[in-house]
Amino acid sequence: MAFSEQMEYAYFEGKIVPFTEAKISIGTHAVQYGTGAFGGIRGYLSSDGKAVNIVRLTDHTTRLLRSSKLLRMDLPFTPATMAEAIVELTRKNAPKTDSYYRPFVYKASVELTPRLQNLKDEFACYMLPMGDYLDTKRGMNMIVTSWTRTEDNMIPSRGKITGSYINASFAKDQAMAYGCDDAIMLNSRGKVAEGSAANLFIVRDGVLITAPINGDILEGITRRSVLALANDLGLAVEQREIDRSELYIADEVFFCGTGVQVAWVQTIDGRTIGNGERGAIAKQLYDALFSIFRGESADHSEWVTRVEIG
Repeated sequence: MAFSEQMEYAYFEGKIVPFTEAKISIGTHAVQYGTGAFGGIRGYLSSDGKAVNIVRLTDHTTRLLRSSKLLRMDLPFTPATMAEAIVELTRKNAPKTDSYYRPFVYKASVELTPRLQNLKDEFACYMLPMGDYLDTKRGMNMIVTSWTRTEDNMIPSRGKITGSYINASFAKDQAMAYGCDDAIMLNSRGKVAEGSAANLFIVRDGVLITAPINGDILEGITRRSVLALANDLGLAVEQREIDRSELYIADEVFFCGTGVQVAWVQTIDGRTIGNGERGAIAKQLYDALFSIFRGESADHSEWVTRVEIG
């Protein structure tokens, strides 16, 4: 996103300030060493246009604080108080479009030593307008990247740690160089992990399959929503290791995540997936999610924090 597209206000150093005043030093530890963690949260305009429905807000702040724990941070927030700061920021910005939130925890000290302890910790959050991150109306073209997903004993994937996303950047860059939309990453055991920045599902013979949380994947919140809805819909589900060759013979493949939402895959490594059209299960899950996010369905109303914007 261009700088001009950020919303006017940000949460920074304990208060809401104009976005242009939310600045850090180039010497900040998180900039030098990647010692930060971030989240990604969606806010959808309600169907009546009077509110922003923030999706699974407390789940996101809980995960972000767990990521901060991996980085040995000491922050004066609980999931609830961090969520309230984000609600306050929403009221201040009063968006008139679907929005994306980028909460960020980071080592704020100006230090030259790569370490985690005895450094100042901070929390910030900004907002920007965002529609589809990937074009969900068409199928995505993917490659299986030659870059290996970082494993838990290197940089834990269950934490959204800023420095680890160079791994995702290498993978996505390779995919784009081949004229594709994104990459699918294998872990060090040669099993399917996820996309560069999204969880992955396949469908085989009516069974919805995804990698387990100990398969070097992000413990995705949209992934969790998809699994809950699959249960509601009576779909058979397996969480297990996935071989690369299963991608090619799957009936459906789709990504899910806060940014990508539910994005279906048309080709992988030049092979057409299924019949080359969006699969019935991906569509069913997409429709169910968005009816909840827009406030059109009462199902899983606990997932939505409605913030009135006037």
